Amino acid sequence: MNWFRVWVMARKEMLQILRDTRSLLIVIAMPAVLVVLFGYGVNLDQTGVPVVIWDQDGTQKSQDLLKRFQASEYFKIAGTVHNERDLARALDDGGARLAIVVPWNFSERVEQGGQVALQIAVDATDDNSANLAIGYARSVVQGYSATLQGEWMRRRGVQSAAVPVSVEMRTWYNEELESRAFIMPGVLALVMTVIGAFLTSLTIAREWERGTMEQLISTPVTALEIMLGKLIPYFVIGMADTLIAFAIALGWFRAPFRGSFTTFVAASSLFLVVVLALGFLVSVLARNQFAASQIALIITFLPAFLLSGFLFAIEQMPPALQWITHIFPARYYVSVLKQIFLKGTATAMLGRDLIPLGMFTVMLMIAATRAFHKRLE
Repeated sequence: MNWFRVWVMARKEMLQILRDTRSLLIVIAMPAVLVVLFGYGVNLDQTGVPVVIWDQDGTQKSQDLLKRFQASEYFKIAGTVHNERDLARALDDGGARLAIVVPWNFSERVEQGGQVALQIAVDATDDNSANLAIGYARSVVQGYSATLQGEWMRRRGVQSAAVPVSVEMRTWYNEELESRAFIMPGVLALVMTVIGAFLTSLTIAREWERGTMEQLISTPVTALEIMLGKLIPYFVIGMADTLIAFAIALGWFRAPFRGSFTTFVAASSLFLVVVLALGFLVSVLARNQFAASQIALIITFLPAFLLSGFLFAIEQMPPALQWITHIFPARYYVSVLKQIFLKGTATAMLGRDLIPLGMFTVMLMIAATRAFHKRLE
């Protein structure tokens, strides 16, 4: 293999990228756009849930409870209603996601130390949001209930007994329970997938469409030298875009990073070679830029988004789908990123994900090399 010819091919490919405004725009803008869109647009935390109140009791006790909802960052009082029809309308038209009904005998039952039940109606068209809102509402009610119980026992001179079992909750790795903390590592995988697979899927197909492949075939440049010359510029661009996305995630969105930067770069390099080889393979087989780009997006972006653990926990998927996720390299890369970013896991403990990623790198490079031939067919 002649490295000078590889350099010439790489220089030729870089010039083509610089002259192609569409590819250049993707290279420059895509990393920042994806990180910002996912950073602000994908948020699994629920705050400011609009709530309507139907206070049938109308006493100081009921108002004290409702003020707890008003003071919580998770709820926003959208208004009050005075009958069931208005309550149903508020939920139907989307003006509220949660409705709280305080019964008419609320304060009386509280003064007697008895039990009283609130009615909470929730819009469950989005079951995940509904479950979060229900959990937040229960937390507010339980806190108020504990306060009332303590006051009732003090008024009667009863000393509160020690709770036999208590829980001290500690959250590790994502102390603030922010969804953005675990979304950001996955965004980096999406950036590399789009930049790597999409752009390299056009390389060989573009040569066939422009009629320049015949010229390459007539030169002494070998198939391996052509492949390396075409992939090296995209590797450099992909790593630069990854570092840009990494800087935005840490600098702008304050994503935690507790691991080794060297491990991050090494794992990113492995995954980038995988998506580059996959894009190159698609380009060789498709020979058409439009078809190649569509195929590349389907077999790389969609699995990276849906089956990598980026947003949806793999453990919660059906068993058959969990097995299928093992054939997608993005699964292992996203796992490595989350462990590096959130846990600060040592490199020696990442073998379960790095070894399969390395195997994918070798297999796809061999497949891409064998698929590309310097001949007219």
